[in-house]
Amino acid sequence: MKDAVITVKDVDAGYTSPVVREISFDVYAGEIFVILGGSGCGKSTLLKHMIGLNPPLAGEIRLMGDRLFGVSQEERLRALRHFGVTYQSGALFGSMTLLENVCLPLESFTDLPREARCLVAEMKLELVGLKEYACYFPSDISGGMKKRAAIARAMALDPRILFLDEPSAGLDPVTSAGLDRLILHLRDTQGVTVVMVTHELASIFAVADRCVMLDKQEQRLIATGSPAELREHSEHPAVRAFFNREG
Repeated sequence: MKDAVITVKDVDAGYTSPVVREISFDVYAGEIFVILGGSGCGKSTLLKHMIGLNPPLAGEIRLMGDRLFGVSQEERLRALRHFGVTYQSGALFGSMTLLENVCLPLESFTDLPREARCLVAEMKLELVGLKEYACYFPSDISGGMKKRAAIARAMALDPRILFLDEPSAGLDPVTSAGLDRLILHLRDTQGVTVVMVTHELASIFAVADRCVMLDKQEQRLIATGSPAELREHSEHPAVRAFFNREG
């Protein structure tokens, strides 16, 4: 059995009241783990808890054994260093080149001199196939390239865990498939564990080792397993509807 790098235990996810309740699961080293469900089911809210933006209403989340909430600032910063994250929009700074965007985490969290920061940033851009675009601005590149640049920035500090929020959103099928191949490449070559929020079936079947599905009506986790297991063997009507694209 692989080690659990993320532990979510008895978590109520929400802001003033729970959207989903008593969520528990582990994510293991080297997995590509997908959180899925319909609109409003709480998957993005749960992700915000997992990356430390908002504390859960109840329960506990640990990354590499470290808690994000209810700890000292030093302990929290240590936990935050375990992961990188990309957002649905890419969230690149438009006034900065791709190289400068990728350098930002290195400026904030390391003492590397400028030359070394630029070298590391170039390596991360090369990792995602964008080394030749280092001096481009976000407005100069395509949506798929923005997603890749955001992944390069998320990988700048060599995180153990990579969180991806709807990475394929707004992309055409060919570009989305290329991004799926990149995610698999990062897992296989960098040893990173990937947690991804998505509702794109093609991506789920292309990359996911295991999924959890949340349900808005029942306010709970309703299924856990590989995509094939959930599609072929789940008896829950919401799971069957999702994987068979039924209305």
